[in-house]
Amino acid sequence: MKFCSLRERKREKTQGGVSRPSRIIFALSSLLTSFSPLFFTPFSRSWTSFCEYAHPSCSPYITFLPPSPRSDAQPTEAETAVWNQVSAVLEEAHGILAELQSYNGAGQEIREAIQNPGDLALQEKAWNAVCPLVAKLKRFYEFSLRLENALRSLLEALTSPPYAPMQHLEREQALAKQFAEILHFTLSFDELKMTNPAIQNDFSYYRRTISRNRLNNQQLDAENEVNNEMANRMSLFYAEATPMLKTLSNATTKFVSENKTLPIEDTTDCLSTMACVCRVMLETPEYRCRFTNTDTMLFCMRVMVGVIILYDHVHPVGAFAKTSKIDMKGCIKVLKEQPSNSVEGLLNALRYTTRHLNDDSTSKQIRALLQ
Repeated sequence: MKFCSLRERKREKTQGGVSRPSRIIFALSSLLTSFSPLFFTPFSRSWTSFCEYAHPSCSPYITFLPPSPRSDAQPTEAETAVWNQVSAVLEEAHGILAELQSYNGAGQEIREAIQNPGDLALQEKAWNAVCPLVAKLKRFYEFSLRLENALRSLLEALTSPPYAPMQHLEREQALAKQFAEILHFTLSFDELKMTNPAIQNDFSYYRRTISRNRLNNQQLDAENEVNNEMANRMSLFYAEATPMLKTLSNATTKFVSENKTLPIEDTTDCLSTMACVCRVMLETPEYRCRFTNTDTMLFCMRVMVGVIILYDHVHPVGAFAKTSKIDMKGCIKVLKEQPSNSVEGLLNALRYTTRHLNDDSTSKQIRALLQ
């Protein structure tokens, strides 16, 4: 048993660390070990050092550490029902990302149709090009609803009594890992969406065409698949800079507001601990050098940004206040140390999808870092 020094306590205070038993930090390692098995050494001594660095005040609680993290994070019997539900959604997520990545849009056909309004052949060509794309956008939107339900199931499982959130993270590592994978998908989807203006252009053209034909008392077959009500909901969804993240933020806020018997800290402590672990992994050369590829770095950064944004939406004063349990300066600095082309989307997510960045309680230093 080792007690932390005064210097270590000061370091924790200045870095905004969250005091938790190191076994909790150990449990959270399952969020990343399956993504990069070489990241953690199989020796408990090295892992103990990481825990002490990440959370110095945890040191007195170090009594037992398994020899290696549970990298496969298989669900226990109690987790199985929720895990199966979320697993089905995550399996579909891979296909959604692949479709979005290959989304080229119908820009050429739309331009030709607009420039030649009297050419019926070009109008039909543009319409036939846009309709399958709108059907694809509908699938993306409908998937966001399933993702929202999956997140809600995870939040219920990870905050339900009689266990505290930190106990849940320790006991239900498979669900915690799925939570991280949902955030990874969400930030990946939104990064692709933000860099593809064809999505909104295609959908805008589709809606204009539908409206014009409706005025002329004409109904197109595509309206049967995407009716006016669905089109309105999709329009609101794609108008967001980061639609998937907005969906999850709203879902998390709604979950907290509907479960008034659960303390807000049950959710925010879970999120802040995950953010802290990701930050330490990224900013510590000893651990960062063990990332085997850039995908692992991106996974860690996306999870960190995702939990920060959810925390900022749920916590009354947000993630940027001095009283926040998240070291925002450290998190932003870690992101800005990476190549700009790989993190600009994540920085934009912090700039434009958080609630409290422009509050008076946010320091000028943090605002300057995000400019």
